[in-house]
Amino acid sequence: MISRLCIETFNRSIQDYHEHNNVDHELVNPFEKGSLAHLFYWKSYIDTVQWHLEDIIRNPSIDPVEGIVLKRRIDKSNQDRTDVVEYIDDYFLQLYTSVISKPDAVLNTESPAWAIDRLSILMLKIYHMKEEADRENASEEHKNKCKAKLSILLEQCDDLSSSIDQLLKDIEAGIKKMKVYRQMKMYNDPSLNPILYNNSKK
Repeated sequence: MISRLCIETFNRSIQDYHEHNNVDHELVNPFEKGSLAHLFYWKSYIDTVQWHLEDIIRNPSIDPVEGIVLKRRIDKSNQDRTDVVEYIDDYFLQLYTSVISKPDAVLNTESPAWAIDRLSILMLKIYHMKEEADRENASEEHKNKCKAKLSILLEQCDDLSSSIDQLLKDIEAGIKKMKVYRQMKMYNDPSLNPILYNNSKK
């Protein structure tokens, strides 16, 4: 099942990041380039670094200049994340290129890779909620609230995993169509963001 590979690879990536717990630590992908595991590990590592960048930028005493630098780094990370999601969809497009959709085949609300993107974020929520549920210096009330939230997140993980696997089965069987729309983000593109292209004329 693809969802099992996702979860195993995402967990490995998250664990590997926390060996150093440093947003500047270099990504070393242990999987063969071009493989699904390579793409999943890469995707999760981007998400994990960005998770911690989002924590850092919320420091109320952060230096404003450092905050702007971090905001731009997060913008770039969002673009990198989108790019890798699209690489994953390209993989599935190629995988199912010979599938002939049934006449009554329907589109899903999201592509397989964007569902996998949600699973990647969910694994990060599970990892960090478990940390909070086990935090030694936290109150029992805090721990119990986090345990209750963790239970819901684990249920979501089961449901989302099953949905991803079913979606891929349906695409393979021609019941659902494999169709991808590119995100076409505009804010990072100097030819599409009016602040950027108007500023370049000055």
